[in-house]
Amino acid sequence: MAGSKGTARLSWLDRIWSTVSERGRELIRLPAAHTPPLERARHLAEALVSERGEASGAALARELQTAYAVLDDVDRLAFLSFVAGHFSPDEARLMSAAKAYLENPGSQLAMELTAAAEPPRQELLRRMNMAPGGTATLIDIRKDLLRAIKEEPALKPLESDLHHLFSSWFNRGFLELRRIDWNTPAVILEKLIAHEAVHEIQGWDDLRRRLGPDRRCFGFFHPTLPGEPLIFVEVALVKGLASAIRPLLERNEAEKGASQPDTAIFYSISNCQDGLRGISFGNFLIKQVVEELKAELPSLKHFATLSPVPGFSKWLMKQFDREGAEAAALLHPAEEQALLAAVTATEPAEALKAIVQQEGWWTQPGLASVLQPILTRLCAVYLTAAREGKGPTDYVARFHLGNGARLESVNWLGNTAPKGIAESFGIMVNYLYDPDLIEINHEIFVKKGLVVRSPEVETLLHHVPHAPAAKSAPAHAIASIVARRQKPKPALDKPTSEKPASDLAAG
Repeated sequence: MAGSKGTARLSWLDRIWSTVSERGRELIRLPAAHTPPLERARHLAEALVSERGEASGAALARELQTAYAVLDDVDRLAFLSFVAGHFSPDEARLMSAAKAYLENPGSQLAMELTAAAEPPRQELLRRMNMAPGGTATLIDIRKDLLRAIKEEPALKPLESDLHHLFSSWFNRGFLELRRIDWNTPAVILEKLIAHEAVHEIQGWDDLRRRLGPDRRCFGFFHPTLPGEPLIFVEVALVKGLASAIRPLLERNEAEKGASQPDTAIFYSISNCQDGLRGISFGNFLIKQVVEELKAELPSLKHFATLSPVPGFSKWLMKQFDREGAEAAALLHPAEEQALLAAVTATEPAEALKAIVQQEGWWTQPGLASVLQPILTRLCAVYLTAAREGKGPTDYVARFHLGNGARLESVNWLGNTAPKGIAESFGIMVNYLYDPDLIEINHEIFVKKGLVVRSPEVETLLHHVPHAPAAKSAPAHAIASIVARRQKPKPALDKPTSEKPASDLAAG
């Protein structure tokens, strides 16, 4: 793992580039001091693309970085539009190269066509990265692009160029995995508090709890951003499979960690850089952390997540708003009768909506007991629907299943915090990362869109004909594929010490 050595090396590089750019200022002609900010930024961009000197290029890149930083929102959008349109490929050169290749295909003409197709924008972006802090500036630029692109589709080529470059600059070979603990510099710990996106960190005391002896936290860092975690994962070391988030987050549980934990629960993964959205390195993070934990703690036998289901309630309500046989097939007769007996309503869908719209419905045993079997089953349907080989609609599910995890269990009232209730009626799920089966699970999902799931999940689906999940591979079919690789493993049990769902109402 990286330590202070990487930071020191980067500081040395920063000093070198700062010296080069300072000397380069003597070799460039800057716009007049009274030049309007937007015009100044445009002038610097054109000069940077045409410049060939190293020192002068570094100086121009530094000036452009400063010029962009002082633009207001309107001028930033205008500058980005200018870059997207002004630095496009030369159409005549591109057409000529394309024509030549079509007439006589070959490797040399293919290279010439590739060179003609690359827009000068990419060279501008590469040169902007020459200045100290250039990578951070480009990340901020992409963050601005992602915010504006829906209303300004003409910005898509520029965003695509940045995505292309970042995919290379932030590939796994450049990333450093570091453990984050209470001795990590405060500036990095502050980033964790600010960027935790799944379960908000309530200040320094809460953070200290999450970095306790029965917890682990790891982050990916990049050499050009030594004090900026790109993504981090929080892990709880427990016995058995955790099914609720509150026991993992409670501060008064700090000294009750398992002395010989057998399970690592990944309960939060958060991206820290909005400008790197869509650049995939979270899958590498989980797999490398599994290897780190296996080496540190040989007692660990199981690696699983405790994950939200952010799209479930929205999906279910949308299904019940539809008419016809497809919507009716979501509920079977016994479920319809139970819903109609619980509240006054003429239709089962109306009854379900009436229940979940009641304040604190999950704390009322009568209502919760009616909904538990229905919603857990429907959540299993939601997470296993293949959608013609595309996999489930839930992005968290696609992330973990695409990384080779197995859908292990659906947990009733795993998160009764307001966000958990709103997104998934409090349901959370476990995805199991079996190191021996990650690759084959990944292949099944990405090639066929099929969801590998446990017998427990299969049981939720087994007695419900006509459900959308019928398009997924049944468990016995998947089992026949993975059986050749399956090794005997200790039983994966739920912890017996977890609080009952009724105690989680204030979670």
